[in-house]
Amino acid sequence: MKKNKADYILDFRGSLSSISLLKMSRIFKQMKSRQVMEILGSDPDLQKDLFKVLPESSYDLVFMNIVDEEDYYRVQIRKRQ
Repeated sequence: MKKNKADYILDFRGSLSSISLLKMSRIFKQMKSRQVMEILGSDPDLQKDLFKVLPESSYDLVFMNIVDEEDYYRVQIRKRQ
């Protein structure tokens, strides 16, 4: 899938998972439809939990990749209408 320019970039590298999920959820609720959020993280538990916090019908996964040389991951999601 093609990467989009993110409307919101959340850098959670080195952050606590539960606080990061709350912040992501709050910002996602404020987003307009079709806006894109990019999440950067290093905690594998956070990566798994990202998709449990938001209803599956509320977003589309734009892309997800792991940046091996820097040991973190990038996820982009687009809010549905």
